[in-house]
Amino acid sequence: MDEPTPVILFDGVCKLCSAWANFIIEHDIDHRFRLCSVQSPAGQRLLARHGYPTDTFETMLVVDGERCFEKSAAFFVVMARLGWPWRGLCLFRLIPRPLRDWLYDRIALNRYRLFGRYELCRLPAADHAGRFVDE
Repeated sequence: MDEPTPVILFDGVCKLCSAWANFIIEHDIDHRFRLCSVQSPAGQRLLARHGYPTDTFETMLVVDGERCFEKSAAFFVVMARLGWPWRGLCLFRLIPRPLRDWLYDRIALNRYRLFGRYELCRLPAADHAGRFVDE
């Protein structure tokens, strides 16, 4: 039986987060992940199911079955599964997690000011629609 594809939840109005989603689409050629905006109905259901707030979004989240990875741990899950050369970034796991997550939090808390935001979540391009969790 096939394992469910891990889902990357991201802030769909954040320009940095949307660029991250585009990076995944471009580099995840084996379709190891699906994407889901936290603002979408499916994203809201996933957040609620796993005990995360549905009104504030301060972290990228990777949902892999019943396991959830957030902040720097989520980043490293994605990099490890994308393979080389991206897997090489996992060397930064040698940095203690509290320090990695502190840096992640600084970027996350200032992402709109640093990178901007969209007024609405962008719709996926027609050729990318299968990469996103259905509503």
